[in-house]
Amino acid sequence: MAARPRFQAHETEVVWEVAEHGWIFVREDAQPGGADHVIFVNDLDARVSEIAARGIEPAEREIYSNGVRKVIYRDADGNEIGFGGVPSSERG
Repeated sequence: MAARPRFQAHETEVVWEVAEHGWIFVREDAQPGGADHVIFVNDLDARVSEIAARGIEPAEREIYSNGVRKVIYRDADGNEIGFGGVPSSERG
């Protein structure tokens, strides 16, 4: 039996907690090449720097009203993976 999502963010997005302080968000998208994944990490800036060292830069950066940040990377088919992080003031 598959684990139920921790919560449903909205009609087409669900969230699982995959480790302590580790979350994965999955959003439904019926379009081909529309896979969209977000992984929360402890240190978003470090993760973005590690990826940049490989020559890959984010396609977008977002900051939500609660201070949560997200960087988005896309491939040529339109699939995307994002990394998110809480504001540094909330990290332990």
